[in-house]
Amino acid sequence: MLISKPVAEAIRAGTVTQAFRRWDAPRVKVGGLQLTAAGLVRFDAVSPVSEPERLTEQDARAAGAEDLAALQRSLAPRTTTPSAGGGRGGRGGHTVFRIRLSWAGEDPRIALRDSIPDDAALARIAARLRRLDARPTGPWTREVLEWIRDNPRVVSKELAALRQVELLPMKADIRKLKALGLTISHDVGYELSPRGTAYLVWLESRPG
Repeated sequence: MLISKPVAEAIRAGTVTQAFRRWDAPRVKVGGLQLTAAGLVRFDAVSPVSEPERLTEQDARAAGAEDLAALQRSLAPRTTTPSAGGGRGGRGGHTVFRIRLSWAGEDPRIALRDSIPDDAALARIAARLRRLDARPTGPWTREVLEWIRDNPRVVSKELAALRQVELLPMKADIRKLKALGLTISHDVGYELSPRGTAYLVWLESRPG
């Protein structure tokens, strides 16, 4: 479920307590957690809305919408263009669901990236990165970590140009490193976390 950064921050602040989505079936589970730009969000309840046209301004405010009209526009059923076979497929689902949600805690990667790994943890990181490196295009993790170390907070487009790689695949790679607590994402560019720095120092100290 897509949760924008402003909405995630409002959930954290407690001013947004619900969301509405048009789906064919619920796509989140009660009690489930989702990592957002403002930390972990918990899905507390999911229920169908039998009469979406009867939602209120209070519903709209609790969902972070500008007003009820904006909420209703976002929930209006949409259709695709007619298919080659003459049919017209629905897009967005047939049912409006109300999702009750709340902030569940900090992004666990924050604590991870600030922790300095011991030798056993460094070995585990190395093993994880070897698995990421095992792809047809060859190893990449060390190169990316070194590029980020040497080019902190460089806008991602410039970093991709420096590395002569495509932007979106590079960003996907960096997200994998972030999930291990090795990098920090900023509004502009990236930098190594203390954990990532410790890993590179350890790697460079090893013979061979």
